[in-house]
Amino acid sequence: FELVPGLKHLNLSTSTSDQMIEGKYGGRMNREDVLDMSLEAIDAAKSHGAESIAFNAEDASRTDMDVLVRFACLAKERGASRIRYCDTLGYESPFSIYETCKTLAREGGMPVEIHCHGDLGMAVANSVGGAMGVIDGGQDAYINTTINGIGERAGNADLVAVILALRKSKGIAEKYSCAVRVELSKAWKICRYASYAFGIPLSMNQPGVGANAFAHASGIHADGVLKDARNYELFSYDEVGRGEPETVETGRE
Repeated sequence: FELVPGLKHLNLSTSTSDQMIEGKYGGRMNREDVLDMSLEAIDAAKSHGAESIAFNAEDASRTDMDVLVRFACLAKERGASRIRYCDTLGYESPFSIYETCKTLAREGGMPVEIHCHGDLGMAVANSVGGAMGVIDGGQDAYINTTINGIGERAGNADLVAVILALRKSKGIAEKYSCAVRVELSKAWKICRYASYAFGIPLSMNQPGVGANAFAHASGIHADGVLKDARNYELFSYDEVGRGEPETVETGRE
């Protein structure tokens, strides 16, 4: 707080799984020590004028449910206003994270922030599944994303893919609403700029913005899309702010 005067909103990170506690501290601290340290950090933040505090449960997906709920409840009692559920190793599945986050929201009694990694290729699906569980558990959900899914190891949940999933995936938009106004038409420019700025090429198959996102080569697909793009495209390229990018390979001269 001395280095950042006026800091009002912060996220306090704590490793909650036995693996992390044992692996990081090597016996110097146990679960209760980590919990006490976390609660002291919340107290310190409040005493310095923090207006909102999120309790960040690192490696939550490998933390026993009863332990996670206890951490959440005690953090709430001390003044935390949100818990951040971290699937730090990309260990979850969309089905398991739905149930876990539903329980955490219901028993923890506060909003849940979802932070997923893509080690098993499910960061977006897990983020959406977790958010659905939180909402069904009676709390607001917040999804962490990065542009183009850039992040540690296999990356994090891709911003554009998450937005598309919330808007376009079967049955989701009808039941779950996004409270944030999003201009999806900015996606193309933002993703290309991030790719340039970080020096990380866009995947050809990146949802919505990859070079092949609207490309068609199969004869059946090419014929169908030429007749009506809606035959093989769930959304149009102009929705993500790009010009007409289609490659339709028909094999004809």
